[in-house]
Amino acid sequence: MSSVKASRATGRATISDVAQLAKTGKTSVSRYLNGEQHLLSDPLKQRIEQAILQLDYRPSQMARSLKGGQTRLIGLIIADITNPYSVDVMRGIEAACRQHGFTLLVCNTNNEVNQEQHYLQLLSSYRVEGIVVNAVGMREEALSQLQQSQLPMVLIDRKIPDFACDVVGLNNHEATVIATEHLVQQGFEAILFLSEPVGTVNTRLERLHAFRQIMTQQHADLIAEQAETPLNDAAQLEQTLRDFHTRRRGMRKAVLSANGALTLQVARAMRRLGIHWGSDIGLLGFDELEWAELAGVGITTLKQPTYQIGHAALEQLVQRIQGRDAPPDERVFSGELIVRGSTTR
Repeated sequence: MSSVKASRATGRATISDVAQLAKTGKTSVSRYLNGEQHLLSDPLKQRIEQAILQLDYRPSQMARSLKGGQTRLIGLIIADITNPYSVDVMRGIEAACRQHGFTLLVCNTNNEVNQEQHYLQLLSSYRVEGIVVNAVGMREEALSQLQQSQLPMVLIDRKIPDFACDVVGLNNHEATVIATEHLVQQGFEAILFLSEPVGTVNTRLERLHAFRQIMTQQHADLIAEQAETPLNDAAQLEQTLRDFHTRRRGMRKAVLSANGALTLQVARAMRRLGIHWGSDIGLLGFDELEWAELAGVGITTLKQPTYQIGHAALEQLVQRIQGRDAPPDERVFSGELIVRGSTTR
């Protein structure tokens, strides 16, 4: 059986098959495929073209990329792909990848340490040219491994002490001031800033510090409270809301939720408790969610330009891949307040 027939039997033609059918050598075929057709005669180019069409030959992009030292692959590590914020960010990253001729490899760690380590090793084995990390809950040890890889990298909405890396995200201080001032202007006398456990996650810390600062310095006559609750602990969340509602009975009060995933859990908990946002208690959440305008009177949100954040992160990464040698940069975007019935008088 000839090599061409053998390749057909396996379902995939090789460059040797093309050369044999075109009655030439593999070097000439490689020149044809790599844009060096000016080095070939017209009859030879025609034979190679016909052989490629006849065999339905498709060169291995991975093999060609590795040979040239470039895979055109970008890795994206996400802590939780079910988070609407992450989905919108990913859309922006993927669009920018298409514009620059890169292919995106998405890895969802599901907030699990073993998955973080697995995907770090996997992306390294695929020889990605750079990594975008959208992992607010990602562990410090995993990020340390990333830094040691020395790959071009951009962090989204996450800053790490002593971690020299470009960062793209929301202007958390500005956004928190906008959200808090809105609640104050709507006459709320007691405001509860509710977040997942803050720890060392800078996003949560920056929003909490901004809330404390504006309430202490400009609205000291009002009541400012802060509580932390795990996202999956419904009982603790209900208890926190029940206590706040009871403790501030007779006052105009509101909850400021630190992210979209938590806002959803707060809304569910309020329904179970029979507390109505808008009439019994105000509710404002970071991140715009599709269901927010459909939830009864609607829930006021602080919308992040998530698509633009993802797009900008990939643009920044491409510059690093292309050799931009400058100190790590932080680029922040402004948010937009979407006012609905949950906070209006």
